[in-house]
This record gives sequence, structure tokens and C-alpha cells, in this order.
Amino acid sequence: MITRFEVLGFKRFHQQSFDFLPLTVLTGMNGAGKSSLIQSVLLVWEASVGGSGSTVRLNDTLGMDLGTAEDVRNWKSGDLIELHVSDNAGNRSTWSFGVPSGEVPYLSVKNKPANQLIAFSGDPRSFTYLSAERLGPRSVYKASSMPASMLEVGVFGEHCAQILYLIGETPLDDGERLHPTRKDGDPRFVKYEVERWLSEIARPVELDAVQYSGSTLTGLRFRAPGGEWVKGPNMGFGVSYALPIILAGLTAKRGGLLLVENPEAHLHPAGQSRMGVFLGWLAGRGVQVVLETHSDHVLNGIRRAVGEFQYLDHDKAAVHFFGPSNGDELSIHKLGFTTLGSLSNWPKGFFDQYQTDVGSLGRIRRRS
Repeated sequence: MITRFEVLGFKRFHQQSFDFLPLTVLTGMNGAGKSSLIQSVLLVWEASVGGSGSTVRLNDTLGMDLGTAEDVRNWKSGDLIELHVSDNAGNRSTWSFGVPSGEVPYLSVKNKPANQLIAFSGDPRSFTYLSAERLGPRSVYKASSMPASMLEVGVFGEHCAQILYLIGETPLDDGERLHPTRKDGDPRFVKYEVERWLSEIARPVELDAVQYSGSTLTGLRFRAPGGEWVKGPNMGFGVSYALPIILAGLTAKRGGLLLVENPEAHLHPAGQSRMGVFLGWLAGRGVQVVLETHSDHVLNGIRRAVGEFQYLDHDKAAVHFFGPSNGDELSIHKLGFTTLGSLSNWPKGFFDQYQTDVGSLGRIRRRS
């Protein structure tokens, strides 16, 4: 499991280190560096698993669209980009990249470690990245050519229907990831576990995955318990956006990494909070979770997972708050959790807009 991630010479980061815990939350101002950190993690995966060996693509992989080598080079750092990853066994691995020419859409690989962390090993479901630009509701999805044991949800959640069709009615491998309210004797099939969480987060729902005969297309049907089956576009965006997160989390390899952008997308406030609970619960069961969010409801759900439900020890989660920058100087604060789910400090601008708005409305009433 990753414990520290250091970035040198990549985009906004001349030299910056981040503690990674079983649950790491990235939040803060727009354009302050959150996406750059996520992209640096994707760059490590691409160099380890997806690249040609001598170069890494900056576009058309894992949803990245970073432009040219010149676009990702930090102007203070010259032509060398280094990413250092420490793990819980005390190892520190280094990936080094060169900028061969400012106009090319790739970086050259100068160095990468021989022994990889689980997240960058290339093993199926050891690394999952879910982009903020996920697919909305669809009637059909194009099937992947991968066998069931290697199939992953995809960057945009595009393979959920196929996974549920192939393994939905097989037992969940990891018994610790069975729903916390599950009763003895209840089926432990993947599909039923997904339905339990999806019903809590989005709305009460049942799933049915289908594969269309004579084609490479799969689809999903949904229904309220006891209702009529409908296709995805008739169920709503929240269900389609939450589904890949739940399915990826339940099927991820133990010790692997789940990297999620905007898990709150299209969910009502109660659903956002319950998504935070789910991610906290998941991090307490052997899957490292890194998420980027702008939702105070997701954050409060995580706080409940720590303080109320005790799904995750308080020292196993942290928040990196990317505050307003002063020119090229970054302002990044690390916040910890207490045993009661409170945060160790609360910097200015950190999820305080509700108080700011209510205070402004109060002053208006007092003037009238």
C-alpha cells in the first residue's frame, strides 16, 4: 500500500510530497493542483503497465488529455520529472521521465523500478481509475474482449454491465467486503452486494445484466423492488454514476488502489453522504482509496464512517486541502481525523461556504 507520493517537476509541482493513507481525500480550490496529483499517479501506472517501456503517452490512455511534454514540465525543474512512491514495507521506488522535445505528446522513461507495488503490478483489478467524465445512462454497452477474470470496470464505467453479466451471480471473493448489515444465510453474490450498497446510496433498486445474442453488446436493466424492468436511461444518472464505484470497490484486489474523481456526481445529498460512508468502509477492508471531491456531504459521510460506524480507524484517513495559491506558491494543508470523526483543524476556505452564505443572509435580515 502506498504511504507517500512525491512529485518533482510535474505541472504545478516543483517539489511536493503527499502522505497517502488507506483513505486519502483531495479537495480544495479549482486549478490548485488536485488533478495534477491524480495525473502523476496515472503517469506511474502508464509507465509501469500501459506504456511501451521507453515512453509514456500523455493522451489517449486512462482518459488523460495532457497535451505535449512542454505542457506537463514544471518550468522551475528543467527537463526532468521524478515521481517517488513509498510503501508500507519501507520501500521507496522512483520513476524518472525526460522531456525529449517540447512538442511531442509523450515523455521518455529514464528509470523505473523492477519490483512494483500491487497497484502498479498490472494484476487484474489492482488499480482502478474512475474519471469524472464517466458515461451516463446507456441502453447498451460495447463488450470488452478480456476474459472475466481480467475484466475491469473501465475508466468511464463502461464495462459494468459485462462484469455483472459474467460474475454477478458468483460469490464475492472477499468475505470482509460483504455488506455490514448482511444476515447469515443471505446470498453473497456480487450482484446482491452491489444492489445493497446502490439501494442505500442512490435509491432502492434491483439489477439485471444481459448480453445480446450474436453481438458484442451488453446492457443493464433496473427496477424498483417489485416494479417493472426499465433500461438505464429511464432510471436516472445517479444510479449509473454510483454503480462503477461500488462494483470496482467490491471486486478490487486486496492491497490495490481505487482512484475516484467526483464520487458525488448526480447524487442527492443523502446519497453523497452514504457514498462517503461506503468509501470509508471500503478503505477499512484492504482497498486503498484516493478520491477527489468538492462535496461536504461526502466528507461528512467519511467522518461518520470513522466516528459513528467505526469502519475505519481515525489515523487511517487524511484530507489534503488545496487552498488558494499565492502566485506559483502552492497552499496545501493536511488534515487528520479524530476518533469521533472530527477534523484536526479547519483552514479558511475549507468547506465553510454554508456558514459564509448563512451569515450573509443573517446580516441581510438584521438590516431589514
